[in-house]
Amino acid sequence: MTRAKNPPSLRPVLPCDAPRLAALLRASVETLAEDFYDDDQRAAWAACVDDESGFAKRLAANLTIVALIDGEIAGFASLKDARILDMLYVHPGYARLGVGSTLADALEKLGAARGARILSVDASDAARAFFERRGYIPQSRNTVTINGEWLGNTTMTKALAPPITTGHA
Repeated sequence: MTRAKNPPSLRPVLPCDAPRLAALLRASVETLAEDFYDDDQRAAWAACVDDESGFAKRLAANLTIVALIDGEIAGFASLKDARILDMLYVHPGYARLGVGSTLADALEKLGAARGARILSVDASDAARAFFERRGYIPQSRNTVTINGEWLGNTTMTKALAPPITTGHA
């Protein structure tokens, strides 16, 4: 992956995206979470997309958006029930290029536009600092079992600004 010449653009998820987003999630977990979870934990986490049909249904059930840089899929994120940031993954080749921030900005605005006053996320240990920098406040420490492995995460919340209205009648 080369350095981006343009900022990320966003589009809705398409049904044909599921295999590429599953591969992106695996790469993200394997590489970007390496300092926070051991090999078995990362393998268990990444296996959540082995059921491609189930993963595609999860993407479709939520408001899922895809970030593109120079036409390539660089990341994706999904909003569940207008108030839960369910997934946010960036391909390791595009880490630290603003992809995660662009996705989070969009979901925060979409959540607020859909009436959410607070957005919640169960942030992995790898993503916790990212969400803290965005103003999310830790609420509780969690331990979850995924495919027989224990992984820690932190439930974090952020108050959303109400959507701006134009005042037109």
